[in-house]
Amino acid sequence: MKRKLTLLLTCLLASISLTIAQTSKKVTGIVFSEEDNQPVIGASVVIKGTSIGTTTDLDGKFVISNVPSSSRTW
Repeated sequence: MKRKLTLLLTCLLASISLTIAQTSKKVTGIVFSEEDNQPVIGASVVIKGTSIGTTTDLDGKFVISNVPSSSRTW
């Protein structure tokens, strides 16, 4: 019985850690022009290697939700 409980707990902890590792995140930022350092309106922002993206607002800000952890590099 103790062995079955230990195996069950091990499997449970492994599945929880895999779920946490695959959590998606949100990426936010502001795009500025290199020429005059002003916010860029309507710029396309795309996660490299995916089709996930958005455009900047009137203040040059963007938010991309549900970014898979495999797409994030720093």
